[in-house]
Amino acid sequence: MTAKVIDGKAFAATVRGQVAAHVARIKEERGITPGLAVVLVGEDPASQVYVRNKHASTIEVGMNSFEHRLSAETGEAELLALIDKLNADPAVHGILVQLPLPGHLNSELVINRIAPSKDVDGFHISNVGLLGTGQKSMVPCTPLGCLMMLRDHHGSLAGLNAVVVGRSNIVGKPMAQLLLGDSCTVTIAHSRTKDLAEVCRRADILVAAVGRPEMITGDMVRPGATVIDVGINRIERDGKAKLVGDVHYASAAAVAGAITPVPGGVGPMTIACLLANTLTACCRANGLPEPEGLTA
Repeated sequence: MTAKVIDGKAFAATVRGQVAAHVARIKEERGITPGLAVVLVGEDPASQVYVRNKHASTIEVGMNSFEHRLSAETGEAELLALIDKLNADPAVHGILVQLPLPGHLNSELVINRIAPSKDVDGFHISNVGLLGTGQKSMVPCTPLGCLMMLRDHHGSLAGLNAVVVGRSNIVGKPMAQLLLGDSCTVTIAHSRTKDLAEVCRRADILVAAVGRPEMITGDMVRPGATVIDVGINRIERDGKAKLVGDVHYASAAAVAGAITPVPGGVGPMTIACLLANTLTACCRANGLPEPEGLTA
């Protein structure tokens, strides 16, 4: 068996197209332009790349992009004051504080200062609670992207056995909640799960989000299963730097029914879903119908 490759890059382009069309419509019909504010503290090279990509993608779909770049020495009071200002700004519908923050800043305090309705990362404790109780919330971007790809591939997910390997607040836990919301039978596993391989082999849907390079191998995958690889790990192989996922791609692809590659799988969906979340936040703030197919 050779797995179908789930092309996240192509799917993300489709999502961005849907967002752009919806943005153009509400601009024309209501004179409203969704706005995303991104706050970057410090000069972390990877974060700077992410912020540039987010800015370019936001502009590409017709939204307003508001960038706030602060020095690494910025104090907590100054950062919180900026967030308060953005919370009160009606032109800003989504607020994202780029993580990680410098060590002297309390990430939880900062994230929970963002108005839940503008928390397009879905990290605010109120959104976590709403998602956990099956209510309308802002949903973390990466799990939302995974859910969209799974729905596209399977149609209905009802009754499928899903195993999520990883229990982070950013991916593992919200992914499990979303799968429960689509009526899957869900198991959360992790590095200390007893007989992890056997647990994984029960899965119709296997989501790897554990942060360990190529930890999930082909012998852990049930024949025909759908494998979603959230991991992005930089390793050295044959003297060269290489990006790999949490899944050993070659061995898993020989067994699975469908699989996401790394790179080009889940990664492109994260920014696409950030844009979708900003559009959703704008629609909710203005009493407009939510964009169909772009929410959980």
